Amino acid sequence: MPEHSAPPHPAVGRRRTGPRVPATADEHAERFTLLRPLLFTIVYEVLGSATEADDVLQDSYLRWAEVDLTTVRDTKSYLARLVTRQALNAVRAGARRREDYVGPWLPEPLLVDESDLSNDVVLAESVSMAMLVVLETLSPSERAVFVLREVFGFSHHDVAEAVGKSVATVRQVAHRAREHVQARRKRFEPADAATTAQVTKQFLTAAGTGDLEGLLSLLAPDATWTADGGGKTTATRRPVVGAEKVAACIVSLFRKGQGLPDLRIAMVTCNSSPALVASRGDRMEGVFLMEIVDRKITHFYAIRNPDKLQAVTVPRSISR
Repeated sequence: MPEHSAPPHPAVGRRRTGPRVPATADEHAERFTLLRPLLFTIVYEVLGSATEADDVLQDSYLRWAEVDLTTVRDTKSYLARLVTRQALNAVRAGARRREDYVGPWLPEPLLVDESDLSNDVVLAESVSMAMLVVLETLSPSERAVFVLREVFGFSHHDVAEAVGKSVATVRQVAHRAREHVQARRKRFEPADAATTAQVTKQFLTAAGTGDLEGLLSLLAPDATWTADGGGKTTATRRPVVGAEKVAACIVSLFRKGQGLPDLRIAMVTCNSSPALVASRGDRMEGVFLMEIVDRKITHFYAIRNPDKLQAVTVPRSISR
């Protein structure tokens, strides 16, 4: 299919007979706006970038605005396929940038409305930084198949249309991707709000006072610190592994921060995890996400590349 054309819908029937009532721009906008949180979530999970997801949705809407709505029987499936195709185009266009990236590549942090996640464990896991990092190890097509099938429950037929493969191939890809993710992702057990608040408070106290023993009591033995600076700011080029090394890294970072009188630290929820946002004046210095499992902090994700911090300004609406 040419890149510029909208994806066909498997349920599109023959052209209707009789007088045709043209759809209005308002009708296109209403359908798209209603599904935008879901569409954004699909694209974000395929790309790992909120900024690029916004661009994909903007381009997708322009294509959608030209679609004859009388030929669309299932708007949700049609739009999901449309934005997935555009997301895959964006992945291919940015492949070289990924290859030349300096240091670890982490997804853009996503500031979310906690109410979107409170009753949907599958959604919470799907946008978690840990899951997105695992999805990065899949090929673009495998990632799209996994997201559409396992997270959003689209039919194999819809997924096949979205990624341009046969239904039989999609079934194989979905099985392979599911096994790949399960082998690399521990069972997702989100910490309850009270536990998260308690562990986070204890962490801030220990880190702020340089209490190394206090930090060690909060960290899992194999705790990991992964930083993404993109070569544009100070950040460790390789993951730091082990509770003692991670604790030392945190103490050093907080000591440096205490020497900056205008540094502000705010607590937020990013990617269904507690996170610290560090700012100086109008400049955001970094977003630091904590993964908590069994009352222990297992992973820190430190996003410091300024290009990836632009989207962390207002909460995003996501849905399945």
